[in-house]
Amino acid sequence: MNQTDKPSDQHDAAAVLGTVAGWVNEAQRIVVLTGAGISTDSGIPDFRGPQGVWTRNPQAEKQATLQHYLADAEVRRASWQARLHHPAWSATPNDGHRAVVTLERRGKLHALITQNVDELHQIAGNSPEKVIEVHGTIRRVMCWDCQRRQPMTEVLERVRAGELDPRCEVCSGIMKSDTISFGQALVPEVIERAFQVAEETDLLIAIGSTLQVQPVAGVVPTARRAGARVIIINAQPTACDDLAHAVMQGSIGQLLPAICGQAQLS
Repeated sequence: MNQTDKPSDQHDAAAVLGTVAGWVNEAQRIVVLTGAGISTDSGIPDFRGPQGVWTRNPQAEKQATLQHYLADAEVRRASWQARLHHPAWSATPNDGHRAVVTLERRGKLHALITQNVDELHQIAGNSPEKVIEVHGTIRRVMCWDCQRRQPMTEVLERVRAGELDPRCEVCSGIMKSDTISFGQALVPEVIERAFQVAEETDLLIAIGSTLQVQPVAGVVPTARRAGARVIIINAQPTACDDLAHAVMQGSIGQLLPAICGQAQLS
């Protein structure tokens, strides 16, 4: 695939929309990559955007850094309080999430790679086996010492009952959300699967991600090298815009349903 496949007039939003919707109709093995931007309409703020969690409160980034989390009980206590009040517990899927479900129902979704930890894709209706959670999930807790996992709701009940830094009931080890923190190794099998599906796709749609976090952002050039078309939908420019056949800036909740053919479902 080369740059001549781009719509002839990138400034004509209607022309780009129509062309991209045509690409979706033609595709047979679509891989979707989602970042925090797809969940902002559900009330979950992103991290690095103008109103992002770390933009407004740089100290909050410590809670997502493994070294600080393991070494500092104060960071852990603040983290548990943040989990207790995390917006994911009241969030519901939005039109962007539902548009990705549409792709699966149309038989076009090969895989869904997500950097998000909120599980809104599964709640919206995407099959769990289609979803590749490269950064884990906030809805589960893991013990750093014995690796035991359990539902987050069970541990949050202990926090509500007064435990400030709950420990594992099996080994008394430090517990954290089953998400990938800064300084924590990614799960090799999960990353390998993400790159495998990127090599198999004929159309990659990257949504709501700045595409700055590696190695996950590497699925974009991987898909491009494998011959896939690449579409990027994000509110701001991304690190991979120059690799895309179409870049669409605007509301994900409006653009994504328009290109995914949501209206074609009864």
